[in-house]
Amino acid sequence: MPEKLKVLIVTERFYPEEFIVNDLAAEWAAGGLAVDVLTQAPSYPAGRLFPGYANSFFSSETWKGINIFRFFTVTGYRDSLLLKLLNYVSFVFTGTAAALWKARDYDRIFVYQTGPLTLAIPAVLAGKMYGIPVTIWTQDIWPDMVYSYGFKQTRLLDWFLGLVIRFVYANCSGILVSCEGFARRIEEYVPGRRIKHFPNWPTVTPDGGTERMPLPAGFNFTFAGNVGKLQNLENILRGFALAVKEQPELRLNIVGDGSHLETLRQMAKEENIPGVTFWGRYQSHEMPAFFRASDAMIVSLSNTPGLNLVVPSKFQAYLAFHKPVFAVMNGEVRALVEKHGIGVCADPDSPQDIRDGMLKFYYQKSGGLENFTANTRRLLENEYDRGRIIAGIRAAAESPAR
Repeated sequence: MPEKLKVLIVTERFYPEEFIVNDLAAEWAAGGLAVDVLTQAPSYPAGRLFPGYANSFFSSETWKGINIFRFFTVTGYRDSLLLKLLNYVSFVFTGTAAALWKARDYDRIFVYQTGPLTLAIPAVLAGKMYGIPVTIWTQDIWPDMVYSYGFKQTRLLDWFLGLVIRFVYANCSGILVSCEGFARRIEEYVPGRRIKHFPNWPTVTPDGGTERMPLPAGFNFTFAGNVGKLQNLENILRGFALAVKEQPELRLNIVGDGSHLETLRQMAKEENIPGVTFWGRYQSHEMPAFFRASDAMIVSLSNTPGLNLVVPSKFQAYLAFHKPVFAVMNGEVRALVEKHGIGVCADPDSPQDIRDGMLKFYYQKSGGLENFTANTRRLLENEYDRGRIIAGIRAAAESPAR
């Protein structure tokens, strides 16, 4: 019997942190690959270690037959830009030491890149040293995401980011992207390379249950996920404040945690915006109850070139529950919503347009939302089939081709 192909996944986040790479790794391990993971101590999103974990230089554990090798991480990054940057730098240096130590025995290296592209450097260096093909699945696009976070674009920063981007992608045997628009940007740095699109699939799905979260009575909009500055929730609150003045039955639910949560709480309180509930963070297995009880789901990001290329993973989860989508963003998501008729779109920079979009949903509550629901089913089946995507990524990682 031939030996199993040995794959090392290098990722910034892994179980018990809730990311799609958990599902991918577990499926690969169950499907006959020998899968190990190299990551840091778990701390996302709160920026502090999960209970039961120590921030040691190196540790290991086993989950679903997968060996997880962990190294030191910088904590406290949620509320500090300096610590966030130190976290990224620490990953490069500590991760490289760990990768050079552990990677020599593997046939393939797979990078799940969410966050800074620099997290791929340990994998790329190990791949070069040991002659192991490296495949990257890009979830965030550089340099656009760097500037989306507010860093000033300068010639020096452009030069440095370009250096990192070219180095990483030029030394990856396979390049995969989660959003089609990413391919166009990457091709500017490594022209002529073949880049394959594999979108995220829904990781929060109907579980056969019927439980519904007891949301406030009325027409409920729900935003679920990271509550950060880039999610543009201040404008969502402004638009909702205008809409609820006209229709007091409207409700806004924000489910999640993040660096901007307290700012939003304070804003809603100071401006006396009625009908807003901040639920805080819930585990992924608790989210179906929220989705079932909601009338429409909000996906929103600030209006920047980089973010306009992104399709947030919550989008696919919303489709899995056949919920109408309120897209308060431009770019890829807006195009999908308009093309497939799965909801309403609004200008992310215009509270007035957000207000109008919310009222459009409300006025269709007695008839019209069913068309959105039927279209979400078709889009989900045609574009986001879990089994097909996982098999495609596996094939690309096993046989990377430039």
